[in-house]
Amino acid sequence: MATINTRNNKLIIDFRFNGSRYREQTKLPDTAANRKRLDRVIKKLDGEIEAGTFDYETFFPNRDKKRPPTKPRINTRKISTISLTEFFELWFNENKSVWSTSHTGNTLFNMQRYILPNVGTSDVSTIHRSEILALRAEILNGSFSKKKPSNNYVNKIMATFQQVLAEASLRYEFQSPFLQIKRLKKEATEVSPFSLEEVQKMITVIRQDFRSYLITRFFTGLRTSEINGLKWKFVDFDNREIIVREGLVKDETTNLKNNSSRREINMTNTVFDALKEQHKHTGHLPYVFCNNAGKPINLTNFTNRVWKPLLLLLNIEYRQPYQTRHTAATLWLAAGEAPEYVARQMGHSSTQMLFTVYSRYVPNLTRQDGSAFENLINTRIQMPSTTAQLNDQK
Repeated sequence: MATINTRNNKLIIDFRFNGSRYREQTKLPDTAANRKRLDRVIKKLDGEIEAGTFDYETFFPNRDKKRPPTKPRINTRKISTISLTEFFELWFNENKSVWSTSHTGNTLFNMQRYILPNVGTSDVSTIHRSEILALRAEILNGSFSKKKPSNNYVNKIMATFQQVLAEASLRYEFQSPFLQIKRLKKEATEVSPFSLEEVQKMITVIRQDFRSYLITRFFTGLRTSEINGLKWKFVDFDNREIIVREGLVKDETTNLKNNSSRREINMTNTVFDALKEQHKHTGHLPYVFCNNAGKPINLTNFTNRVWKPLLLLLNIEYRQPYQTRHTAATLWLAAGEAPEYVARQMGHSSTQMLFTVYSRYVPNLTRQDGSAFENLINTRIQMPSTTAQLNDQK
């Protein structure tokens, strides 16, 4: 399939004929209108080549007949001999050793589920911009899954595809067809925090062996990966801080999302007492929150066996456990804490996300640093008794 490339801001028709690759320089500047004009030309070119009626001199009558058709220099193998599937396997094997297990699995899944079945047999140099846009539209419309995926998820799929073609274009000297393809508009983060009354009910009724876990989730804003991977060596009772340095994804310790995620979270009295209580039961193990075998809490098991039954019992509208993080943010803001302080506790690099996502929860801009939140929890939350034995709750 012919493609449109550029040289010195002039458009080039790049195509294959009789097993060789050719480039024909035009005098057209690289503009959207000229690309649209050449799109019609290359469709006719592809049609003639496929029908076996293509004649070089007839199709390009104005080219210099003293100069043979331009064959681009190729440093390694011919581009026409490697398919997207072949190159992806090469690229994947070169990079998987430096990726996390979760990233490796996601990369392989996205390519095998969405990309390779549709364009995997195509030569990496012949994949056209229009094919990419058409495939993205199909994915976005839910053609390959039971439900329509979000823009953010489709962007992740296409980002992997783009990385593969970017590397291929460097190695085999062609222009990546992803040039000037913009990402889909990022969707707003869904925020559905729990009210203080709902929080009170949940920490009162939840199984005692998960009470400290839920209190810590609600009043620290830790991400799921951060709290499930929290180890006792990162709990500083002397300075009343939780030191966030790593996470846990699919049972594997991972680096944090970014540098701003490395932070120290102040413990309120409520969290301090909850972690002290938890230390009695798991203090001899590496992980703060774990099962009897010392393995970290599994999110799927927690969601299905503890979280969902709890919300159903209390007749509270279902939200994912991650909403505990949003709840912490809204409670900090509702208490009047300074946005800069809240951003640091949440692990954000700036306050921009706070005002974008939580703007309606910001009542004022008082400049306190933790005391307002402490006062809110102490006056509005009553801690249930912890005298019951854990064994009775299991």
